[in-house]
This record gives sequence, structure tokens and C-alpha cells, in this order.
Amino acid sequence: MAKKALICGISGQDGSYLARFLLEKGYEVHGSARDAQVASFTNLGTLGIHEQIRFHSMALNDFRSVLQVLVTAQPDEIYNLAGQSSVGLSFDQPVETLESISVGTLNLLEAIRFLKRPTRLYNAGSSECFGNTGGEPADENTPFRPRSPYAVAKATAFWEIANYREAYNLYASTGILFNHESPLRPERFVTQKIVRSACRIARGADEKLRLGTIEIARDWGWAPEYVEAMWMILQQDKADDFVIATGETNRLEDFVAEVFRCVGLDWHDHVESDASLLRPSEIMVSRANPEKSERILGWRAKYGMKDVVRMMVEQFTSQRCC
Repeated sequence: MAKKALICGISGQDGSYLARFLLEKGYEVHGSARDAQVASFTNLGTLGIHEQIRFHSMALNDFRSVLQVLVTAQPDEIYNLAGQSSVGLSFDQPVETLESISVGTLNLLEAIRFLKRPTRLYNAGSSECFGNTGGEPADENTPFRPRSPYAVAKATAFWEIANYREAYNLYASTGILFNHESPLRPERFVTQKIVRSACRIARGADEKLRLGTIEIARDWGWAPEYVEAMWMILQQDKADDFVIATGETNRLEDFVAEVFRCVGLDWHDHVESDASLLRPSEIMVSRANPEKSERILGWRAKYGMKDVVRMMVEQFTSQRCC
């Protein structure tokens, strides 16, 4: 019989690509939304897989709702990708961010413990938990120093996973993913904002790209291959946590320059600084050491920042986000 997977947060970038990946693996894929009857699931439609998903209405902050869906779907694997996902927005909505991520994760763990089924849980962690590491590459043993409400919430969920794994012997793992992008990103994410603005300008739009700072540096990867790492994490004999990243760090200025180069423009002519876009606190340099995922999972990123830029620009200009 086909394995069953439940993806919480299936409508987002990662959830949509993961659903496609699991379907190709022969899984029966279930997806949840707060109200599945009215949710649009636009990304799933874009990828052409909407009709292949079994949907459930589930509020992760409601334990009864979580328990009911797990009883109905009986998943072998659960991928927790839900919760407020914007670092910037978390400063405006700190309570919603903390509750949607930490309480949702706790309810999944409690439901799995209560049902006593051999369900494996993947939790979406974040490199934001590391904060500033002084330029040193972060690995699975690097201490957390979160600098945003989003990072605090993700750190909380990470330790919930670790606690239930140790206390109740649950199969629960966290993938600590560094930045990963695709055309399915909403425009509130800076990489998509840059790509769309540059493409519009190249088509003749009279606009300026306004950014808070271009001095930050990040490890940018390609989202469709990161979801494969999520799946690989749950295929291990022993539950564990893994840093997933390219191991290559670039400045945002380099990202901007590469995007405008791809559309035949000089970024200096089209980009302006806007202090109102600065966050209350910021991670200036984010570096990763993905050696453990390469050694144990056998997973290694195939695409670097320039590849990501090229593919995002190509797919946006062709209007095919697949």
C-alpha cells in the first residue's frame, strides 16, 4: 500500500513542491488548511497537482482539530510547514507568529503521542534561530541566538521536537533550512520582490526598487530540491536534526546585481535605499555548514545563488512557475 503523508501548510512554497515530490514518489498526499473548503491552493494549481491532493480543514492551534485529522488521515509521515512564515511580519504580529508555530507544533506532537501510531514528524526549522554567529558557519551544534519573533517561535518549536523525541521516543526531526527561493514565493519576500521589480522595469515600467539594506548576506538555495532533503530526513533509521543549505553565502547586493544583469540592466540605475523598510534587528551575515546532511543524508545542493536567480527570472518572464 502507498505511504500516506500529511502536509501542514501545503499551500505555501515548500508545501506545494513537497506535495509534487511525494506524489512522484507514489505517496497518498493529504494537505491541511484552516478552512480547506474555501482555500484557493493557488500554488498547487500552478504545479498542476491540485486534483491529486486530499484536503482537510485543520486549525493547528486547536488540539481537537489536529487529533481529528490525524485519526481520519492516519498518515505515516507528517510534514509541519505551517505557521506565519515572514520574519518581517513577525515584528508586527509577534503573538500570532509565536502561537501559530509553537502551539501548532506542540499539538502535533501531543496528538502523535496520544494516538500511539508509528508516525514520523518533520518540523520546518529555520536558520534565523542562529542569529548572528560572527561570520562563522552554523551547524547542528551552534547555539541559538534568535533576533526576531519568528526566530524565537522557530527555536521554541525546535526544542519541543527535541524534548518529545527524548522524553517519549517519538520519531520527530527538524530540518534547519537556510534561505531557499522559487517563483512560488509571495512578493513580500525580498528575493521575489527583487525579481518581479527588475522584470517589470525591463519591460518598461517606470518604478524604482526600494530596499532597506543590501549589506546583508545569506545562503540562498533552490526550494524544489530542499523539499527532497525534508523527505530524506524522515527516511533515516533514527530521528535527528539537520542543517540544509548550499554552504555558499552571498551579499544581497550581489543577488540584486545578478537579477538586473539577467534582464540586461545596471542595478545602480534602478535601486534606492528606504530606511522605513529596515527591521528593528537584523542578521547581517548568515553562513551554513551542511556537512552533516551531505555525510548522513547524502544530500547536497545542486544550485547556488546565480542558478536560483536565473531560474526565478526565467520562470517569471515565461509565467510558468513549475
